[in-house]
Amino acid sequence: MDEELELLMMEAEEKMEKSYEAFSHELVTIRTGRANPKMLDSVKVDYYGAPTPLNQIAGISVVEGRQLLVKPYDKSSLKAIERAIYGANLGLTPQNDGMNIRINVPPLTEERRRMLVKQVDKEAEEGKVALRNIRRHAIRDLEKLKLDEDNEKDCKHDIQKLTDKFVKKIDEAANAKEKDLMTV
Repeated sequence: MDEELELLMMEAEEKMEKSYEAFSHELVTIRTGRANPKMLDSVKVDYYGAPTPLNQIAGISVVEGRQLLVKPYDKSSLKAIERAIYGANLGLTPQNDGMNIRINVPPLTEERRRMLVKQVDKEAEEGKVALRNIRRHAIRDLEKLKLDEDNEKDCKHDIQKLTDKFVKKIDEAANAKEKDLMTV
């Protein structure tokens, strides 16, 4: 019985960790006023008929703090990369110089900052909902084990503590991102 309990707790923690990682990945794609190569993580390029992540067919680096430089490994993909960046609706304008693509990252307006903070809040809430769903499933699985009342109560408390730990991590990451966004 203890083995099943341990497995249940490990599984819940693993799922919560994955949920937190997914949330963290979403946060990285929300741009701040500074250039960051991860801003282009969501860009998929039609590369020989297959949608390919931009970072797999080009090197992406930051130049002068507010500019990204995209260096394609295959120069023939330059036009496709440019189209993909336009099509990703990131609010960025690629400039093709025939060899590379330069992207100037404009400073954020106050209004845009507030919109991005709302997006961070929305992502954080979705992350917390995912954690609560994992908690609910873990408690449901726990109840199937037919433990005595005290053991079940202790295990539910442990599952809640685990959930609280990950909710706190999400809150801390969201607050840090919001602070970063609002810093001019």
